[in-house]
Amino acid sequence: MILSMTGFGKAATNFGNKKITVEIKSLNSKQLDLAIRLPQPYREIELELRNMVAKSLERGKVDLYLYTEANCDSGTAAFNTSALKTYKEQIQQLSQALEIPEPQDWITTLLRLPDAIKTDATSNDMEDGEADAIKETVAKAIEALIQFRTQEGNRLETFFRQKIENIGRLLDEVAPHEAERIAKIKARILDSLAKLEGVEYDHNRFEQEMIFYIEKLDITEEKLRLSNHLDYFIDTLENGHGQGKKLGFISQEMGREINTLGSKSNHAEMQIIVVKMKDELEQIKEQVLNVM
Repeated sequence: MILSMTGFGKAATNFGNKKITVEIKSLNSKQLDLAIRLPQPYREIELELRNMVAKSLERGKVDLYLYTEANCDSGTAAFNTSALKTYKEQIQQLSQALEIPEPQDWITTLLRLPDAIKTDATSNDMEDGEADAIKETVAKAIEALIQFRTQEGNRLETFFRQKIENIGRLLDEVAPHEAERIAKIKARILDSLAKLEGVEYDHNRFEQEMIFYIEKLDITEEKLRLSNHLDYFIDTLENGHGQGKKLGFISQEMGREINTLGSKSNHAEMQIIVVKMKDELEQIKEQVLNVM
């Protein structure tokens, strides 16, 4: 079974007079690229949260966003005037420094910024047990994201199996053209020799050279290696963990064999088949980037 690196998870927990919500999303990346946005009071547990995410998700461009809201029946809400004033001053300075116009609608712009509104639920310190509630919420969001990754992984596996089957079918279509290809090549060379008036050649030597030339065009090894790569790709899909990089390497090897088939084909119908193989392989390569 494979997992996709793409996913989304969300979880929420009520703690005291506030609601803690965690949203986490993941896209494909070669390593773990983690960004966390937390309210200021929770910064002291950021490292623990990073370790939780890294241990569970391993790879991907991951964004985790944690925010709190006051429960409907708890406390009162008010504009955070000091924060809004500071935001406005910094935006004005940034506007001058970058020589860009200031916002036309200051109210809308400022109210979108973090901590624009403060409630009785807002505090500079965490309450007893609040850190545990946050970690539990993050764990639930991670679990939801992994479920999403699993569903996407199942979809990708079905896609890969279909594409590998298509390449295998196209590889079988090459065989009928091989004998015909050799006969056409030999006939074309003989026809060219016949057009050269007054030229005599050693027929035995010609046959020897033809055998040498045809051996250079033989694609038996390429077909065998490509067939083995197709089997290895499926075997890797079904076994192991974190197969994304390995599947990428296998698809590169498949590409080398398909390219060699194309360069040796010297036959119109075979080259058409090779182009179709390349199209199937490119779709595999594109989606392999999303595999864990």
